[in-house]
Order: sequence, then structure tokens, then C-alpha cells
Amino acid sequence: MRDLPLAERPRERLQSLGAGVLSSAELLAVILGRGVAGEPVLQSAQRLLTHFGGPSGIASASVEELLKLKGIGLAKACQLKAAFELAKRAGGIKAEYQPCIKTPEDVFQIIYPLVCDEKKEHFFCLMLDVKSKLIRVGHISAGSLDESVVHPREVFKEALSASAATVILAHNHPSGESEPSPDDIGLSARLREAGGIMGIEVLDHVIIGGQTFTSLKRQGLL
Repeated sequence: MRDLPLAERPRERLQSLGAGVLSSAELLAVILGRGVAGEPVLQSAQRLLTHFGGPSGIASASVEELLKLKGIGLAKACQLKAAFELAKRAGGIKAEYQPCIKTPEDVFQIIYPLVCDEKKEHFFCLMLDVKSKLIRVGHISAGSLDESVVHPREVFKEALSASAATVILAHNHPSGESEPSPDDIGLSARLREAGGIMGIEVLDHVIIGGQTFTSLKRQGLL
């Protein structure tokens, strides 16, 4: 937070203006204290909110789920759990507005900030309710994608725990090219088949390369 002008730092804004004027990301930044190497704390806080679909999602996450996120160690995970438990005891946590995900453009807007500077492939599962509202974004794996890295049990374990009605898959190509590879197409087919067996429809698989994306559904490949 030291990179920000003094008047824009969440802690100073809280002190001078009160906690009520701070955004959820700013409040989380105050709890976290600092970000990770190469990522300001406000960006880390926003990434956390995006991943879990808002404060209510973070509140319901387990310590183990929090620890899966980049930059969240045991101390920060416990700080978050303690803060949300206090909020719960003080009167409850209201769920924030959750966006509807209806187009590949919607997916791009959510996932691109998470992968724009990444040098590895990252695979995500966007979990939606029956009205196509985002429940949360699950980070499934990092590294070269193949059947052993992205296994149906990992994808649908997340979806089942979130009580998702449908899911959208997404991953990035660090090369900057968004065209799907044969492996991408094959993996999508396997996951769609597995989802059909479990009663969770795979709506699309969006591949992000640079500032562009390809929707396998839109291309007729899913």
C-alpha cells in the first residue's frame, strides 16, 4: 500500500472517513496488510473477491480453500476466517450482487485480470447457479494442461461443493494465441461428458490468449 498516495491508502481512508465508505477490496486489503511480490495488496484483495464471488464466498471458504490461493499463507487465512467469524457474530454477512454470466465476453472480463501477466497456463471453473449468476471462480490447476493435471474429479468437486447448476471452463495461453489445441478440444469433451453424468452442464470453454479469446461453444467445438 506504500505505492499509493497517502490519501488513497485503505488504512488511512478508514481512519479519516470511516469503514463504511471503503470498498470490499479496500477492507480486505486492510486485513491482509500486504500483497505478494509484484502484486499490490489491493490487487490481491480483488483477486480474492473474484475467486470466491464476493465477501460471502470468502466467509464460507475453509482454511484449506484459502490456502490454495497465491499469496495466502496460514497466517492470512486465519486472519480472514477470524475477521469473517466476528462479522457473522456481530450480525451476519449479506451476499453481494453476483453478475450473470451469459456470454464469452462476460467470462473474459472476469478471467483476464487473473491471467494477464501469467507465464503458465491456469485452468478455472466458473460455477453458476440456475439463473446463470456467478457463485464463485475455482482455480483448478496451473501448468501445462493435460488429463492428469485437469481431472474431472477436481473440476466437479469444486462445482458440487458450490452447489453449482452449470459451469464454464476457462484457461489462458501464455503464448498470446487463443486458438484451441487438439488437447484443449479433447479435454473439453471429456469434462462435458463427465458433467453430463453428474448432472452439471458444461456451458462453454473459453480460452484467453493475450487480449483476445476463443469460445469453443461459439466455434462449434463443444
